[in-house]
Amino acid sequence: MKDNLDLLIKKCIDNDRGGQLRIYQLFSPVLYGICLKYMKNEDDAKDVFQEAFIIVFQKIKQYKFEGSFEGWMKRIFINKLIETLKKRKRDYLFLDVFDSETEIIEEEELEIIPITQEKLIEYIQDLPDQYRMVFNLFVFEKMKHKEIAEMLQITEGTSKSNLNRAKKILQTKILAVLNFKTA
Repeated sequence: MKDNLDLLIKKCIDNDRGGQLRIYQLFSPVLYGICLKYMKNEDDAKDVFQEAFIIVFQKIKQYKFEGSFEGWMKRIFINKLIETLKKRKRDYLFLDVFDSETEIIEEEELEIIPITQEKLIEYIQDLPDQYRMVFNLFVFEKMKHKEIAEMLQITEGTSKSNLNRAKKILQTKILAVLNFKTA
């Protein structure tokens, strides 16, 4: 598989449309899923998805065949998503609600509640932009608060606070659905 992938990447470097199509087919489900998590709706997700794939093919010569190619592409997609969200709100504000009295819970154990993936993505899309970005970077991209803070140019405390608030919003929505179903 690695050899086949390397061959496809080399084809893309040579601007081979067949290689590009195959890379697109292999990785589009995962990358589109990332776009859906960051953007508020499918139309916006599709726009960023298309733009980010263009960047991947424009920059593919920069890939050094070290590490995960998928990880390299994910980084491009995440950067494009963050850039897009920041452009939409030039005066993009992260709520800095972290103070000495704010209790931040890093890893809170929650009871497992059955919910469909589509519904969870919908709830994530409904989060305010700043909460959604921090939540996705922390939960799905496994980034540390220090990395998130540097990437988004916020404080670590703001990152922690925004994550905590995102979790609380999601928890409230999920529990409301569960209570509705059992009522």
